[in-house]
Amino acid sequence: MITVHDPTSTSAPGTSAPAPAHPLAGLGWTDGRAAEFTHHAEAGLIPGRIVRMDRGSCEVLLVDPETGRAAVRRAATRPVMTADTAHNPCTGDWVAYDPAARPAPALAAVLPRTTAIIRKGAHKRSEGQVLAANVDTVLIAVSLAAEPDPGRIERLLALAWESGAEPLIVLTKSDLVHDGDFVRADVESIAPGVTVLKVSAETGEGMDELRARATGSCALIGQSGAGKSTLANALTGTAAMTVQQVRSTDEKGRHTTTVRELVPLPGGGAVIDTPGLRGVGLFGGEGIDQAFADISAVAADCRYADCSHRTEPRCAVRAALADGTLPERRWESYLKLQRENDWIAARTDARLRAERARHRKNLTKAARSYPKP
Repeated sequence: MITVHDPTSTSAPGTSAPAPAHPLAGLGWTDGRAAEFTHHAEAGLIPGRIVRMDRGSCEVLLVDPETGRAAVRRAATRPVMTADTAHNPCTGDWVAYDPAARPAPALAAVLPRTTAIIRKGAHKRSEGQVLAANVDTVLIAVSLAAEPDPGRIERLLALAWESGAEPLIVLTKSDLVHDGDFVRADVESIAPGVTVLKVSAETGEGMDELRARATGSCALIGQSGAGKSTLANALTGTAAMTVQQVRSTDEKGRHTTTVRELVPLPGGGAVIDTPGLRGVGLFGGEGIDQAFADISAVAADCRYADCSHRTEPRCAVRAALADGTLPERRWESYLKLQRENDWIAARTDARLRAERARHRKNLTKAARSYPKP
């Protein structure tokens, strides 16, 4: 059973009682959302938030018209599914639920997103895959039980910044190591402007600070075995997520979470647990500049605004590489992500051109088949 925090407040003596809060206010339903939903409500539709996706259907948390309480209902997703995978419904989306649809209740619309974690689709496809929508914070789980991979952390940071949400790095399983503070310092050096917490769900270390920072809607991302499901259970105070042990031979995790699922937090807000990410392909370039803000700051001191950092005189980047201010590894990681972004941008443009060409071809065929007067 899913319980949603009801953020009601008591009124001072002698004052009129405030209007009761919407039952989904704890999940982020606001007056602004309600205003957006007006024309849907007039059509008999019900607002809700997707808590779990399945093939061809989903589970939606909404207000039951009969009881006035939050309840989970299943809905078909087919009416709003399109060829553009980046805009298909996903966990965390606010939607318009049609209880009268036949043969079964269905989604009628997906409301505009405030944020979205989108990675490049698998198998070198140029489409995007949405991992979670409408989150305020992206919790990047990194296990201290294995040597952290700086390049992977930078990649996850770029993905998080790209979403529009605030990234927060969570170093998990601190009870298993003795040099956690040194590792945290190393991670902080590659995450400018990002908070890095060292926590243990087993001992409780750092969990109070994490709970204080994990407000609103949060999404957990990271590799399998990083402790995402354990963190989700600790934050929600439940055992909603199944937890498995990592392999003792190589500290690699199993895919415990196979679907993206939203679970409400006791004090309001929600956490979305996601399956472990083996590959993290980026789908857009703005997040790279934010993840590598230190490099952007160095490049601002180059003599030429369009410096390629190769042969131009007074190149601040080459000078920083020469004196060690900018580590070679970090520079190479930045270049690698930039090359990937250029590739996906070119593929996306090619796909859009092909789609437009097919559309023009279909219009031409339709015009030719139309009976002449």
